[in-house]
Amino acid sequence: MDPVARLIKAVDFAALKHRRQRRKDAEASPYINHPLALARVLKLEAGVEDVDVLAAAILHDTVEDTQTTVEELEREFGKAVAGIVAEVTDDKSLPKPERKRLQVEHAPHLSPGAKLVKLADKICNLRDVVDSPPAHWPLERRRAYFEWARAVIDGLRGVHPGLERIFDEAYRLKP
Repeated sequence: MDPVARLIKAVDFAALKHRRQRRKDAEASPYINHPLALARVLKLEAGVEDVDVLAAAILHDTVEDTQTTVEELEREFGKAVAGIVAEVTDDKSLPKPERKRLQVEHAPHLSPGAKLVKLADKICNLRDVVDSPPAHWPLERRRAYFEWARAVIDGLRGVHPGLERIFDEAYRLKP
């Protein structure tokens, strides 16, 4: 399958899987906007060309937040894409503080593709926290999110200096 068709298939799949989900922002925007923002950051802002990484960015929350399995992703998109998504997927059976701790701990050990997706995810999340934060998040929680995101990203540094610069620019907007 040609690269453009693979990406369109990933967008279609993610849109279907996330169709009933909304973001936690004040507008309750459609969830699909988030994975599309990751792909935009990776391709248009950082120049990432790897179609597996771009597809994984679009699909990055399907296993964590929908009924999708890693095996289903592997069947539909191949081992490389499924592997990246698996690496960036939190185990939702764990308490949130433990999941957050594990993200920091595991960051240095992610594959290069998973590090790119994680960087894009944190960039988009920081931008969202600044531009349209969850309605119930007080200033202190927004600031704490920024600090935790920085701890995760500090563990991935060296994979893509341009993307890391974009993260640093987003971090400077800390509320």
